[in-house]
Amino acid sequence: MRSQMASLAEWLVNCRLSSVRALAVPIAATVFSAALPAPATAQSNALGFPSKPVRLIVPFSPGGASDILARFVAKGLTEKWKESVVVENRPGASGMIGTEMAAKAPADGYTLLFATISNLAVNPTLFEGRLPYDSVKSFAPLTLAASIPMLLVVNQNVAANSVPELVALMKTPPPLNYGSGGNGTSQHLAMEMFKQRTGVPATHVPYKSSAPAMVDLLGGQISLMFDNLNTALPHVKSGKLKAIAVTTAKRSPLVPNVPTVIEQGLSSYEMGTWFAFMAPAGTPLDIVRKINRDMVAVLTDPAANATLVEQGMEIIASSPEQLALHIRDEIAKWAAVVKTANIKVD
Repeated sequence: MRSQMASLAEWLVNCRLSSVRALAVPIAATVFSAALPAPATAQSNALGFPSKPVRLIVPFSPGGASDILARFVAKGLTEKWKESVVVENRPGASGMIGTEMAAKAPADGYTLLFATISNLAVNPTLFEGRLPYDSVKSFAPLTLAASIPMLLVVNQNVAANSVPELVALMKTPPPLNYGSGGNGTSQHLAMEMFKQRTGVPATHVPYKSSAPAMVDLLGGQISLMFDNLNTALPHVKSGKLKAIAVTTAKRSPLVPNVPTVIEQGLSSYEMGTWFAFMAPAGTPLDIVRKINRDMVAVLTDPAANATLVEQGMEIIASSPEQLALHIRDEIAKWAAVVKTANIKVD
């Protein structure tokens, strides 16, 4: 047994996920018997869990993709557990307020965190030295739930219909203006990574949120931006915007005719807005595994799955171990982008 555990530990150390798509497998085939790499080491009797309502902290405002997915999973767990899973929106400070609350909650499984690329992967570098939690040490991973591809979209007046055409246009003065929902957002980072991979210049126009950025893109005040597929797609379908590329490794079934950035010659470019569930560090391992199994069951139910796919989401449903490795890889990936672009936030 000891040699088996050592082999599994070595596998976990050497395994690194190159992309979110590598995680898109049912948990039933990938649950491991070893201890989690995150600090969820205590044991308890999970047979009676939960015996009271569970709080799910969403560190973002109601109504967005995060809130939709969180409430979907909360509803499914409520039905499965016969105990209420209550979504508690705690927005503010780039997700740090709600995330800190979850990090400091009792490690008993009754407080969970909805996490994203921003509060777990980007914030460690963006707010280096100021983050009130540690994305790796403060939490026990539960599951990487889903991701949403991003679309690179341009105003109809932009004379480009592909990545090579857009790159050529962007290399011609003056620099094009691109919008985002603010400094350090996934939209901002997606374009900065694009600039770094292609060597093109572009002028960043940050907005208070993605909605006014999209309004100005439609009006021609800015020329292009990356945005979540579910937000940008209606404007593409109406003919008001042109979709140049999708950011994930494979084409999205919602826009099968839009090629990926990789297909168009940029082999090192891949990203998506991902969503995960966490528990406070130290949550008993058997409770972590029970929550994981039940969350994955909710996410992979065929009828329920269709509801999320309609929102532009791609279901992942990973193991806790896979999520732990994914978070570490994503922190390193976005640290390089943030530092190279010298992105600063107040």
